[in-house]
Amino acid sequence: MGGQACVLYGAAEFSRDVDLAVLSEPPNLHRLLRALSELEAEPIFVPSLSVDMLLRGHACHFRCHASRLERLPIDVMSAMRGCDPFERLWKRRLRLRLPGAGMVSVLALEDLIQAKKTQRDKDWPMIRRLIEADLHRHARRPDARRVALWLAESRTPELLVALCRSHAAAARRASRTRPALTAALAGDVPAVSAALRSEEEAARREDREYWAPLRAELSLWRQGRRR
Repeated sequence: MGGQACVLYGAAEFSRDVDLAVLSEPPNLHRLLRALSELEAEPIFVPSLSVDMLLRGHACHFRCHASRLERLPIDVMSAMRGCDPFERLWKRRLRLRLPGAGMVSVLALEDLIQAKKTQRDKDWPMIRRLIEADLHRHARRPDARRVALWLAESRTPELLVALCRSHAAAARRASRTRPALTAALAGDVPAVSAALRSEEEAARREDREYWAPLRAELSLWRQGRRR
């Protein structure tokens, strides 16, 4: 998940770390700790890696010291706001074969997009690029599921208008739950832009509310460490 996954989907991003979504169960975390040990990864910040912390939505952070890794940061999560439980994410995952690395499992595109709906400024342009890259690859013969994803997640006003023209019936159905599509069906680009801003503002607000109690916990733990 994260920036490296965006690169694999063709939405180029320079990412200095590796973000991992993991199954938060004791045997799996033991395997993860063994792998981190091979990378000479030390925990940084708080909290410590545990089933409880991951299921509560916290991220656990590590920095590698093994040869050639150049202090590579690794962030581990299991529960993400707005995303399905890990078991469902795993069933939908994309598997890619990378030279020198073998098979790699990546969050499905729809799940990666959902995970990117945060309060961080850099994530929203990335959602736009993910959709545009997917459309570029599959525009000739998209299936209904892919068209539904484009209509649900595209963040480029002109592109959304074009999608509504090409897939009018699907757009009319999807407009019941996405007001931006109503404006796009009418070809009203300024109204589409306004609707997209409202979507983004609502998601940013939800993300802030989600993280507020978790950040309060982190602050207390950091204060305890300093004492």
